[in-house]
Amino acid sequence: MKRRSGEARLAGLTYLATIAFGVYAEVIARGALFVRGDAAATAGAVFQAETTFRLGLLADLAMLACYVVVTVLLFRLFRRASPGLSAIAAAFSLIGIAVLACATIVLAMILRLSDPALASPSLAETVYLLIRLHGDGYKISLVFFGVYCLLLGWLIWSGRLMPAIVALLVAAAGACNLVNSLAWLGAPQWAVQLPDYFTLPTLLGELALALWLMVFGMRAGVGKGEA
Repeated sequence: MKRRSGEARLAGLTYLATIAFGVYAEVIARGALFVRGDAAATAGAVFQAETTFRLGLLADLAMLACYVVVTVLLFRLFRRASPGLSAIAAAFSLIGIAVLACATIVLAMILRLSDPALASPSLAETVYLLIRLHGDGYKISLVFFGVYCLLLGWLIWSGRLMPAIVALLVAAAGACNLVNSLAWLGAPQWAVQLPDYFTLPTLLGELALALWLMVFGMRAGVGKGEA
């Protein structure tokens, strides 16, 4: 039982690290560099802040490594509640991680290009295209992570391993990821009409799960007696 509690808290701490590294990479390191609709400005910003861009890539790798640990630990924690469903959930998470790793390689390609700040417009367009392609890869990965969160929400709910509100928040995070990502991939004209706060439940749901695991651990529930 003590080992189970320790794993739950480690999962929560690692999940928080995953969120922190992801926010830094996507919002802080790269967010200010991408100028929507302006390839030249975007390319110039990237190469003028190359160190920041590289730190964002390192943060991406740290995020992916942490999420692998989270996936393994949550699989162990939930498998007593439903071994099959827990394995399926872990598989979706690992596929999402693999897709996001491939998208990160796309960003790394930019650093192999020449400095386009004062060079040909076509080179700047290539940098802009690679950044947007990474964004598409990110959205594809969120489809798998969305399913993962939905399954985690069900496992939490059915196993009564945490309060119902945590299960609902995690499931809401998964649903928002699915709707938002599929909308941008399949119907971007409709996706632009989604309010800015539509994806807020994704952060709230994952934070709720991470904080609850780190502070309170997990109830014995269905998983009681795990070796």
